[in-house]
Amino acid sequence: MFQVDQKFPHFSLEVYWPGKDEVGRLASKNLIGKWIILLFYPADFTFVCPTELADLNHLYQEFKKLKAEIVAVSTDTVYTHKAWLEVEKLLTGVKYPMAADHNGNFSKELGIYNEEKGMAQRATFIIDPEGVLRAVDIVSGSIGRSADEALRKLRALDFVSKNPGKVCPANWDKDKTALTPSIKKAGKVYKEYEKK
Repeated sequence: MFQVDQKFPHFSLEVYWPGKDEVGRLASKNLIGKWIILLFYPADFTFVCPTELADLNHLYQEFKKLKAEIVAVSTDTVYTHKAWLEVEKLLTGVKYPMAADHNGNFSKELGIYNEEKGMAQRATFIIDPEGVLRAVDIVSGSIGRSADEALRKLRALDFVSKNPGKVCPANWDKDKTALTPSIKKAGKVYKEYEKK
């Protein structure tokens, strides 16, 4: 099982690289020094999943600016990933790797495997450049996640990692003011918090 602010389990998965049209392996040890966005989704050839992957692809360059790599993961095979990308027009131009957890072992290790359906839940993990899990988001299979919110969380996590002693209030994004905790500010956060 995983815990936020603890080391994330090592992984090594078979991946389909859309830009190269190649199959290979991707291991967490090869991503040290980068933020990792692991986006687990239930299955290829479904209805909500392509909208999420397209949404992430739309913001992919923004994630790259923060030295992040997106890895989409399902229990499908790399061959199913390739076939899906070739027919689903929403996924035209997807650039990030698509991993296959075909036996569900990694999903089971993380506690997000739905035994009844034989697939992963809709879960997002944000792992820092040192391999520490910093954020988790798990939602019902019937609703899609927001790439904008994943990017906002990544920006906030990146900001606090580079600015020790600062914290990011609700809805913080790059144009908002971060807070510096102090006993003198306890009960008076309203003086600094700008809710927009």
